[in-house]
Amino acid sequence: MSRSCLARAFATSFRNEILATSLLATLSLFPFALPASANETFIVVLGVAQDAGYPQIECYKPHCNRAWKNAGYRRLTSSIAVVDQAIQQTFLFDATPDIREQLYRLHKIAPTKRYELNGVFLTHGHIGHYTGLMQFGHEAMGTKHVPVYAMPRMKTFLSANGPWSQLVNYENISLVEMGDGKAAVLSTNLSVTPLRVPHREEYTEAVGFRIVGPSKSALFIPDIDKWETWDTDIRDLIKSVDYALLDGSFYRDGELPNRDMSNIPHPFVNESMDLFSGLSTTDKSKVIFIHFNHTNPLLIDGSPEQLEVLQRGFRFAKEGLRLPL
Repeated sequence: MSRSCLARAFATSFRNEILATSLLATLSLFPFALPASANETFIVVLGVAQDAGYPQIECYKPHCNRAWKNAGYRRLTSSIAVVDQAIQQTFLFDATPDIREQLYRLHKIAPTKRYELNGVFLTHGHIGHYTGLMQFGHEAMGTKHVPVYAMPRMKTFLSANGPWSQLVNYENISLVEMGDGKAAVLSTNLSVTPLRVPHREEYTEAVGFRIVGPSKSALFIPDIDKWETWDTDIRDLIKSVDYALLDGSFYRDGELPNRDMSNIPHPFVNESMDLFSGLSTTDKSKVIFIHFNHTNPLLIDGSPEQLEVLQRGFRFAKEGLRLPL
């Protein structure tokens, strides 16, 4: 074999070894039981699946059956939390149907006194993003005055419609109105700014959040229509933060057989990667796809799609992933 062929073979082998190592690191289970250290501020991923979780109700196709048969493959609905250990506060982003398990995981990381969740930030009024609030009611936690940060229509929706209005009337939650682009300053270490995004708004607005910590910042946009329908260039936002947890609901067109996916206007992961292809290596590595539909092969550890995301310089969320702020 020629010297040049040997060099190419070595380079290919080395690259594949690096990719495999990166994939194994990404696929490793992050220890929810590991408590936060003093003065640490970070984001932790509590769930990665689309609103209905994984596997999805009444789905008995092979991609779901693997998770029905093996609980280790199951994934919770998309949610993150911010832990600010310096002041011993925790904030939840979206109240999902899996909130019971997610708050247990959060408690293992940042133990607090009973009912001391310091706030919930809601992105919008679709079932995977707010219905977990029911667990705050007197039938369950019976909380007192948990701050729930919501946009104006979301605040009105919760106040005017049962059973959510009962949470307000019984003072289980205290609604805090947010404004587009207006930062909620939570402490000297932490602020959260809602960003209106285009998405189905049957009952409420839809927002993403910019989260700013003591040394790093993040975007959390679990749901959005196509990037080009937004009057903001997502690439500029990615450049301005340290992490970008972005809508990865579907990997590609055609993922839902017999359905016109133009009627489900999420950005496909392969479309997003094409759009972001001109970013620097550093900026690409900030992108972490999340909010996976049950059909999305990014839910399957070791899939070719997971490898492709890594090969192209991007990342995908795993439950338990911690991102220092």
